[in-house]
Amino acid sequence: MNPRWGVAPLPKKPQGEIQKPQNRRQALRRLWQYLYRYKKMLALAFVLTLGSRLLDLVGPMISGYAIDAIGETPGRVNFEKVFVYCGAMLACYLVSAALSYALSVLMIRLSQRVVMQMRQDVFHRLAQLPVRFFDSHQAGEIISHISYDIDTVNASLSGDLLQIVTSIITVTVSFGLMWRISKPLILVFFVTIPIAVFITRYMTKKMRPLFSKRSRCLGELNGYVEEIITGQKTIKTYRREEAFIERFDEKNDNAVQAYYESGYYGATVGPRVNFVNNLSLALVSMFGAVLLLRGGISIGKLSAFVQYSRKFSGPINEMANIMGELQSALAAAERVFRLIDEPTEPADIPNAPALQIGAGRVQMQDITFGYDAENPVIHDLSLTAERGTLVAIVGHTGAGKTTLVNLLMRFYDPQSGTIKIDGAEISAVTRKSLRAAWAMVLQDAWLFRGTVFDNIAYGKQGATQAEVETAAKAAHIHEHIMSLPHGYQTIISEDGVNISQGQKQLLTIARAMLPDAQMLILDEATSNVDTRTERAIQDAMQQLMRGKTCFVIAHRLSTVQNADVILVVENGEIVEQGNHRALMAQGGVYAELYQSQFR
Repeated sequence: MNPRWGVAPLPKKPQGEIQKPQNRRQALRRLWQYLYRYKKMLALAFVLTLGSRLLDLVGPMISGYAIDAIGETPGRVNFEKVFVYCGAMLACYLVSAALSYALSVLMIRLSQRVVMQMRQDVFHRLAQLPVRFFDSHQAGEIISHISYDIDTVNASLSGDLLQIVTSIITVTVSFGLMWRISKPLILVFFVTIPIAVFITRYMTKKMRPLFSKRSRCLGELNGYVEEIITGQKTIKTYRREEAFIERFDEKNDNAVQAYYESGYYGATVGPRVNFVNNLSLALVSMFGAVLLLRGGISIGKLSAFVQYSRKFSGPINEMANIMGELQSALAAAERVFRLIDEPTEPADIPNAPALQIGAGRVQMQDITFGYDAENPVIHDLSLTAERGTLVAIVGHTGAGKTTLVNLLMRFYDPQSGTIKIDGAEISAVTRKSLRAAWAMVLQDAWLFRGTVFDNIAYGKQGATQAEVETAAKAAHIHEHIMSLPHGYQTIISEDGVNISQGQKQLLTIARAMLPDAQMLILDEATSNVDTRTERAIQDAMQQLMRGKTCFVIAHRLSTVQNADVILVVENGEIVEQGNHRALMAQGGVYAELYQSQFR
């Protein structure tokens, strides 16, 4: 069950299933859209790349001129011309190195901006996703998208993308210069290039699903680690460390195997293409020697051609070596884009009005709902809560109590039936106004890292110190807060691990007391406090709930004996309805539940 809502998660894909990657061109197009936002930096990067590569490629040509100058006059070396060529060659290489350094710095800044924008888009989409998404995905899996996947894209943008652009320029210019030097020797590459292209395309097709599987296995491993870390107390209490270690080893083995498979095939691409490139160099040397003996080429031009052949073949080999990293980046980008493309909560209907609370009358009419449409949890349920009434919802675990809260807050929409507040269907008003009308305290008290004041003031924007203290006093937590080292400015760590569970619950109750909400939902709000504190909170709740419509979900029936109406939910249906005395007199399900607790 989901720890926050008490509902079964939605079905997930089998673990052995390999997620099919989206179209590679689509992923590249989406990445290009992010890059194009910084088109000025991109244009400067292209200019720096072009300048650096051209200056680097001029070197071999000047080197050939210097070699020919040595043998220009038999028995005499023209040192002046040789030194001029050598100086020009050194200047070209120095300027090329400076441009390359500037380009590397620029690409790092560009990739960081792209990654920052991508993370913002992912986080903004997470804020818009429905509760259904979080009920069906592990937290570790989502975190893996934001951290590992985007970091993989970042590494590819700052390194692989630059390498690919540089390689394209180098290969193109080198081929043109080799064509200018000797057209017959170019024929060698018409044999070796198709072989290298075939190997690269074949291995790319084979590696793409492997890298997608690797990313998926890592996400599952992260999700499992997050699960066992948060449940350490329970694991140790039941002495189940060995069982969880075995399950971790299984998931870890799956991740390692996925990494091995993708890394193995990725590592074989480079040596295969490198063999083809060495073959082309051997053929160039052999046929070049024949042309030199026949006077078809000078020694300087042959030297330049050999150097260009290395520059021509080297980038092809480098592109093959980075193909694995590129496939990993594309698989990671596809996972990020799938998250960004997740459907958000359905939009409010056009021109939807804000909910105007009058009497606070809540009606549910013929509601049918299931987290899986084929397995309804609630069947044809109807109820009415008048203004100022305290409605208690009780029943066995899994009867559908928390599901009613999910429907009232529009975390989920029913498959059929209507829910109205003061006669207005909640599907016809804005979600923001609907949720603002409720204050809610859940059984699982959630606190964030920040001061005690910030955690309570979270319930009302712009809350003053006096308002926060008033709410804390009503929740009977003020005195404890004042005993802390810095009072209301004391820092609470993530999830409030430096305070007790009962104190966390009291802080969330104070948070719910702060806003001027007309309706309340209390889902086992006092389940983590002792009996004395519970009674004090109930007294404060009486003041808080006066004149408001309140829904209380409770397993501890002693907390709902004074409710105006108690709804007994069984298998998604209201089987009994009435106050405590009337239901006890019926001797039905409620009476059985009550007697089982106080027997």
